[in-house]
Amino acid sequence: MSSLLAAISYDPIVRIELGPLSVSPHGIGIAVGFLVGARFMLPRSRRRGVPDDQIYPLFTLAAIGAIVGSRVAYVLNHFSEYESLADALKVWEGGISLIGGMFGAILFAIPKIRRSGLSFWKVMDSAAPGMALGVVVGRIGDLVIADHLGRTTDFFLGYKCPPLGVETGSPCAPTEFASRTPGAVVHQTALYDMVFAALLLATLLWFERRRSEGAFDGFFIFVFGAGYGIARIIEDFLREDLRRFGLTGSQWVAIATLTVCLYHLVIRRRTPRWGRWDAPTLDEERVEEAREPEETT
Repeated sequence: MSSLLAAISYDPIVRIELGPLSVSPHGIGIAVGFLVGARFMLPRSRRRGVPDDQIYPLFTLAAIGAIVGSRVAYVLNHFSEYESLADALKVWEGGISLIGGMFGAILFAIPKIRRSGLSFWKVMDSAAPGMALGVVVGRIGDLVIADHLGRTTDFFLGYKCPPLGVETGSPCAPTEFASRTPGAVVHQTALYDMVFAALLLATLLWFERRRSEGAFDGFFIFVFGAGYGIARIIEDFLREDLRRFGLTGSQWVAIATLTVCLYHLVIRRRTPRWGRWDAPTLDEERVEEAREPEETT
């Protein structure tokens, strides 16, 4: 029994051969996670007064942005590994960033949100629980292929690297950044990320039941950003990856995101002015706020 609890051990399924096609469970997990998260968003956007016909186009733009953003972020953080632009464009050889995909999805959707006269914060609040659920589902693909393996450990949820000849998503062999070897037990950070995301999803759903009426627009996406930022800061200390000034690129982005989100949750505690494109009287509100000191005196 002690040996069974010492580590998790299985042979990954890195590719599924379907005739002439070779499909990765990693890609399937990402696609299914995106679709499930998008479906989870719809009832929440309806409750905030955003019709489905305005949400569906955002899904397409977000999907494109996620693909572009995930690759661009990875390449920018590992640019020294690529000899040319052509090498950087070889997405099929692997190398994507989940955080980059999230920001890419949001950036690609912003112009359409603005043209449609929607509140950026209502849209993002609707998306926040679905984003957490999407991470939970998407990480299943990482576990199937044994990706994002980290430092060696004696933690009972660690992953035991298979023998030579068994392919894994993250190589179980010494590399420039990793010292993993066959038979070594290493942190399975994708599993930790899935657990963190599940806890974050439960937190968001709890807030929906307790604070849905009193929460300001932007509250839920700030909770997601702060929660997932904390998770990635912790997890990346267990990874073996390129580091700049002692931290990974994801950690630096997570720290910046966490700072912004905590500022709005703890200090501002109200909807930011930017992104309120559903408020045609926003300029009038500013005039009224400017008059308030005069009326007080």
